Amino acid sequence: MPIGPETIDRINARAGEFAGRHPVAVRRRIEAMEKLLEGMIVIPGTRQRVGLDVLLDLIPVGGSVIAAAMGSYLAWEARNLGMPKSTILRMAGNIGFDALLGAIPLVGAVPDFFFRSNTRNLRIIKKHLDRHHPGTVTIER
Repeated sequence: MPIGPETIDRINARAGEFAGRHPVAVRRRIEAMEKLLEGMIVIPGTRQRVGLDVLLDLIPVGGSVIAAAMGSYLAWEARNLGMPKSTILRMAGNIGFDALLGAIPLVGAVPDFFFRSNTRNLRIIKKHLDRHHPGTVTIER
């Protein structure tokens, strides 16, 4: 049985949901990036999670720069969503403060562990998505 043009349009629309600037795709990408940067590994014996952000801070100077560049991805996604410039500047401030904390050799990882700029920025973007794209809301566990 041949596939009609309506079926092809439906398939293409579904594929578009998970690519590009579609809010569902953006939500998935930013959640994955935040998990990579802030919650990739569970510290044994605790419920605390660490990610590349803290681990990269153990590399003097360069690690903090790499972590800030990776964290900037969330701000880039926010810009693509059309979020206000003031909100993006707030996110940039979070990234900058996190980079300054991480720039302190070795000890910088400790305050960075508690500040978690990427988690803060994820919360900001999710709040925007929930308000302007309610179809993307997911139930948190």
